[in-house]
Amino acid sequence: MLATSLDLEVRSLAQLYRDRADAENGFDELKNQWGWGGFTTRDLTRCRHMARLIALIYDWWSLFVRLADPDRHREAITSRPLLLHGVARQTHHAGQTRLTVTSHHGRREAVAAALRRIAGFFRALAQSAEQLTAEDRWRRILAEALKKYLHGRKPGRQP
Repeated sequence: MLATSLDLEVRSLAQLYRDRADAENGFDELKNQWGWGGFTTRDLTRCRHMARLIALIYDWWSLFVRLADPDRHREAITSRPLLLHGVARQTHHAGQTRLTVTSHHGRREAVAAALRRIAGFFRALAQSAEQLTAEDRWRRILAEALKKYLHGRKPGRQP
């Protein structure tokens, strides 16, 4: 039984609950998969540093995974084994550095395609990077990672 004072149809009410659950999923992931709630100390400064460090790593990883698969959110519990379980070899020849990644994951073809897509994006970005400001480079990276939400718009300049 559901009791509410809202004047909404059942479908609309159900969507509100789904939206709330989606908003809470990020915090659940931070606590349970990234260890955001797993440290305690009486030193508040250390707690704050660790919380900020975990949040920063979570943000970087989320952007990297969005570059790999811009159409959906992937939680760390599945994306880390998928994208990190590989052996890389770096070689230098004729002034070029090449990184070859070998994966033994069952979905290695999908991983290889995602990594090629990311490498291609950064290769294209590097060709014009000298003409761009650091802010413009970030804007292009964010636009690529968040294109599902931006629908072709470019992130605007911050005041």
